[in-house]
Amino acid sequence: MKKLGSYLSWAVYGVVFLGIVLVNPGEHYIHLAARVIIFSLYAVAFNILFGTTGLVSFGQALFYGIGAYVTGMLAKSIGPQFFLLYIVLGAVLASSVSVLIGLLTLRLTGVYFTMLTLAFAQLAWGVTFKLYHFTGGDDGIQAIPKPELLAGSGVLKYYLFSFVVVTISLYIIWRITHSPFGALLRGIRQNPRRITFLGLNVYRNQLVAYVVSAFFAAVAGGLYSGLDGSIHPDMLHWPTSGNAILMATIGGMSSFFGPVVGAAILTGLEEIVGRHTEYWSFFIGAAVVIVVLLFPRGILGIRWSGWHRKEEEKETRVAPDTGN
Repeated sequence: MKKLGSYLSWAVYGVVFLGIVLVNPGEHYIHLAARVIIFSLYAVAFNILFGTTGLVSFGQALFYGIGAYVTGMLAKSIGPQFFLLYIVLGAVLASSVSVLIGLLTLRLTGVYFTMLTLAFAQLAWGVTFKLYHFTGGDDGIQAIPKPELLAGSGVLKYYLFSFVVVTISLYIIWRITHSPFGALLRGIRQNPRRITFLGLNVYRNQLVAYVVSAFFAAVAGGLYSGLDGSIHPDMLHWPTSGNAILMATIGGMSSFFGPVVGAAILTGLEEIVGRHTEYWSFFIGAAVVIVVLLFPRGILGIRWSGWHRKEEEKETRVAPDTGN
């Protein structure tokens, strides 16, 4: 039953995002779908910390921005022919930075961890503004080229490229969260003291989750740099981190595809409301408040019954010693 639900979720995901190509609603909506799928990876990567491990990071934009800047700067300075490699390099750099930050921040808990991750992200945002000759300052970097293979047919080819990269990334994350390591992370979220009594290293496993989350957030940032052909310091600013929290919360942080639904809802709201009023942020905020109040577990969390919770607790109880 549980496997059937997983297969159905993946099938719906494939039908929706590939169906857009078959329907071909126009350049604008293909671009909008590309934004949704890239933000989906960003939100799911964040949910490794938030929904699975129980860590609220307000610095996820740091890794998203690193991925975007490394990919965009390499594509513009060297050439776009190795674009996928640039995305991987950006993700590797982001995960390396996350090791250093994680070693410092994960020794703290609760709001102290949250605020310290925010501080690191804001520091990087400020540095990006000041290093004008390197990062472009507040102008960012424009006219980032795409590989010739992805440059034709408007945004359609790049959308398909993003779909393949995001789908592979989501599948890897899905396998991680459904592995014994994922069960261990859920155990840490529920009762870290109990995990310590079992002889497992909570700090070390949290660090691994933090690094994995940073890697895939950077992949999303790298993909976005090619979509719009530009990058800017706001990609590292705290509202970008806040968007990841909103997407996971709206869609349902207890469900793997919850953040994907949240990304679609938030992006759709920005598109629809922003088209009719300059006060779009107010109306989006009000809509988010209503959704959170009516559906505290998120849209997909509505189906999160007691049976599902018992299954999750059972996975946690039987999680084997991973040797960490």
